[in-house]
Formats: sequence, structure tokens, C-alpha cells
Amino acid sequence: MRIGELSRRTEVPTRLLRYYEEQHLLHPERTGNGYRSYPESAVAQVRQIRGLLESGLTTEMIRAILPYLCDHGRLVPAPESVPPETAALLEEHIGRIEARIDCLTRNRDRLTAYLAAVRPPDARRRD
Repeated sequence: MRIGELSRRTEVPTRLLRYYEEQHLLHPERTGNGYRSYPESAVAQVRQIRGLLESGLTTEMIRAILPYLCDHGRLVPAPESVPPETAALLEEHIGRIEARIDCLTRNRDRLTAYLAAVRPPDARRRD
């Protein structure tokens, strides 16, 4: 399929698809006239890339782990095949995720306490 069709099917602008190619996340073939040609599997791959980006991974990190992902987004490498640099990159990201979770939890708790203090008793959420 050509880039326009991939864009329509994934709802990702063609500009971003070209960027993913520049970042070596997508590898389309080129037809004789120079057009990009994507296999059917590119639809799932683009969705996977979007999901990884939305989870906070950088394109560098995605490029490092993409070879180890199966179709369902699960990591399935043989332990000896993961380079130490990739493992370190993932450990750093996990630390950032945990810090973000802690911050979000604190903010949620503070906002919940604030709402409990300012809402009349009958308007408070029942859990």
C-alpha cells in the first residue's frame, strides 16, 4: 500500500509516517517510480509505534526495542539477545514512569482531599 492509504488506515498523518521512516522505525520499499510501498503488516506496526510513543518512549527507545516486539506488543526476546544498552535504556525509562506515577498519585490524592473539603456532604462521590 502507498503512504496515503497507510495514513488513512492508521489515522497518522503522512508527515509523521515519513518521520518514522527517518527515525528508522518504518522501512518501506520503493517502487520503480520512487513511491513508498508498505506491507499490510505496517498498519499494526504504526499502531504499535503510536502506542509506544503515547506511553512516553522516545523514538530512540522504540528503535532499540522494536526488533524484540511481537505482533501483540509484548517483548519476547531471548534474554541473551538483548544488548546491555537496551536493557539500561528500558531501566531508565521504567524509573521515569515510576516517578511520574508517584507524582500523579500525589496530585490525585491532593485534589481528592481538596474536593472533599469544598463539596457539600450530599454532593460528595459515593464509593
